[in-house]
Amino acid sequence: MKAAPERVASQRDITAEIAALAAEYQRTGGVAGQEAQLRLDYPPYRSSALRHPKHPLLSVDPAEVERWAPCFGHQDVDPVDADLTAGHPGEPIGERIIVTGRVLDAAGRPVAGQLIEVWQANASGRYRHQLDQHPAPLDPNFTGAGRCLTGPDGTYRFLTVKPGPYPWRNHHNAWRPAHIHFSVFGTAFTQRLVTQMYFPGDPLFELDPIFQSIIDPAARQRLIARYDHDLTEPEYATGYRWDIVLSGRGRTWTEGQHD
Repeated sequence: MKAAPERVASQRDITAEIAALAAEYQRTGGVAGQEAQLRLDYPPYRSSALRHPKHPLLSVDPAEVERWAPCFGHQDVDPVDADLTAGHPGEPIGERIIVTGRVLDAAGRPVAGQLIEVWQANASGRYRHQLDQHPAPLDPNFTGAGRCLTGPDGTYRFLTVKPGPYPWRNHHNAWRPAHIHFSVFGTAFTQRLVTQMYFPGDPLFELDPIFQSIIDPAARQRLIARYDHDLTEPEYATGYRWDIVLSGRGRTWTEGQHD
C-alpha cells in the first residue's frame, strides 16, 4: 500500500503560522532589537529546518583561509561594474533604478573600502542561473550582478532595473517579494556578510516567511529601502536609499549570523 502523499501547505497555512509566531513573540514580551536577526529554525520557512547549523562551529586558521581567498583592490573593481544595465548590445527591460546608501558601524561611522556585491532577478522575476527554470523570460541584456567599493564616506551606488517578484516552492503558490541580494566583505574573506534589500509598499511582505522570519518588526523595516525623489533622475531612473549597519542594536539583518 502506498503512503498518502504529504500535503503541501497553502499560503493560508503559512500565513497562520507566521501570525501565531508573531503573537507568541508579543505575548512573551518581545523587545525591539531583541530579535534583530532571523530565526535560524523558522517553521513557516520550510527549508530552514534542513539548512540551519545543528553542530558547533568549526575553528579555522585565518592565515590558511587567506591563502585561498580572493584578493580585492581598486585595480580589480572597475566603476562600470556598478552599472548592471551596461555591457550588453541593448538596454535591459524594466524600471531603471538607482540604489545607493552607506555602510556604517555601530556608532554611525562610515566604513570605507568595502567590497559590495549585488545580485538579483530581472524585471520578470527570473535569475540568470541554471537552477532558475520557472517560465519567465530571460533578458539578454541583463545578467543581474554587480559590485563596487565603498567610498571614503562609506557610500555605495548601483544602477540597475527593479527586480520582479518570483515563485518558489516553500508552499503552494508561494511568491517572494522583489529584492536585491547584497554581500559585504570586510578586511578578510571570512568576514563576508550577506543580506537582502526590499522595496517599500510590497504586498507580499506579510506572506513571505523569509522576510517574516525576522520576528522584530523594527528590524524587518530596516531591510526596506526608502524612495528618494531627490535621488531620482528626470526621465531616466527612480532612486532608492538603503544603509547597511554592520553591528550594534540597529544592525542590518544578515544571513548566517549567529548571536
